[in-house]
Amino acid sequence: MGYKVVVAGATGNVGREMLNILAEREFPADEVVALASRRSLGTEVSFGDKTLKTRDIEEFDFTGYDIALFAIGSEATKQYAPIAAKAGCVVIDNSSLYRYDPDVPLIVPEVNADAITGYAKRNIIANPNCSTAQMVVALKPLHDRARIKRVVVATYQSVSGAGKDGMDELWSQTKGMYVPGQEVEPKKFQKQIAFNVIPQIDVFLDSGETKEEWKMVAETKKILDTRVKVTATCVRVPVFVGHSEAINIEFEDFLDEDEARDILREAPGVLVIDKREPGGYATPVECVGDYATFVSRIRQDPTVENGLNLWCVSDNLRKGAALNAVQIAELLGNRVLKKG
Repeated sequence: MGYKVVVAGATGNVGREMLNILAEREFPADEVVALASRRSLGTEVSFGDKTLKTRDIEEFDFTGYDIALFAIGSEATKQYAPIAAKAGCVVIDNSSLYRYDPDVPLIVPEVNADAITGYAKRNIIANPNCSTAQMVVALKPLHDRARIKRVVVATYQSVSGAGKDGMDELWSQTKGMYVPGQEVEPKKFQKQIAFNVIPQIDVFLDSGETKEEWKMVAETKKILDTRVKVTATCVRVPVFVGHSEAINIEFEDFLDEDEARDILREAPGVLVIDKREPGGYATPVECVGDYATFVSRIRQDPTVENGLNLWCVSDNLRKGAALNAVQIAELLGNRVLKKG
């Protein structure tokens, strides 16, 4: 017997990816239901070789369903996640709403799988920020070997992280640059995104950091190790899909770059592409549609006693969101629910 699964937000970028990945990975589901808001009622979405018609989340009864993957944003999650959880359906939420709740585990299966048992307190599990997820997958095996003291990261985040509106704005502005009189003013982003980079993702906090930067700090500590110091600069770039990160790591113990490369080659969820030649590294174009977190440009940092630099790239709609959520569902099924 398999699971009864709900995907809430099935018409959005992440919801559609969740359905794709459930099918690709042959998740043991007897039933999959696609939910959306009332305005999208009846919209058809693909699930493997099947087509599902979306149902109204406002009227849906979660009773009897095992797992619900939520990709509906914090406000809607605040309304519907407690309803699903109370009905006995475990919610795996992609929004930021529950990530910092001490009673809700924040899970990246390659990093802190054992934390899954904490789901029982609220019947809710949180999915991390896309930029955090890929980074901690790369950091975890290195942390186990040499204990990370401090991380300095600069992110280069694609517009798909801002949803369909972000992708549409990049496309429209790019086309408008070549047609006089058809220029498109920024709406989704603070400044022009086409042929530009914007050093702001989310709102500014009193500290001067943006909320996206704060998220990376708080989530890395919760997932990886509270003792690790993290500072981030998050930048939006004119790329449709795929987040990139330049990561500087300071360790307690010395870690040679060759050993680090070997460790990462054996690490779950990581693919090392690191040749010291033109093009011998991963970029967002190559990572789109892939499950892996790609790591390149691994090298010593001579400016600190025990330092390494590396380049990390991943499909933010997959490992940064939908894939990680499905992996959590798989982990939940294998360790806790044990059906199928």
